[in-house]
Amino acid sequence: MKHVLNLFFVTICFAASAQESGEASVQRTIETFFDGFHNQDSTIIKKTVSHTVILQTIAKNKEGKKYVRKDKFPDFLKSIVGIPKTTKFEEKIKSYHIQIDGAMAHAWTPYEFWINGEFHHCGVNSFQLFRDGDHWKIIYLIDTRRKEGCD
Repeated sequence: MKHVLNLFFVTICFAASAQESGEASVQRTIETFFDGFHNQDSTIIKKTVSHTVILQTIAKNKEGKKYVRKDKFPDFLKSIVGIPKTTKFEEKIKSYHIQIDGAMAHAWTPYEFWINGEFHHCGVNSFQLFRDGDHWKIIYLIDTRRKEGCD
């Protein structure tokens, strides 16, 4: 019985360790995405996403009505690379809430966005990732944006 309990304990520890390393790998993919984003490096960003990545934002129109806007990935890259080098921008991820099931992962990342050292907006990113062999790839990203309720 003692050997069975020891084997059970070791199995549980390995399973927890594997899950933690999976979560760390997902987080590392997202951090690499933001490294490319902050350095305006489209090559780095492209390494973290699927070639069929979907980008969406929940936004408000002029009347204040919410809607979902779909962005084309090439347009997203052009907009990031096109930001003047004199403009400092940073998306500060506040936390990572990661769930994994086999080759699928979800990451919920509340954030604050700063431009030239001044708060601009906050929100949440929702990343969907797929494990493509040895690497996680972002296949879907949707975010919210707001200026109030950012505490």
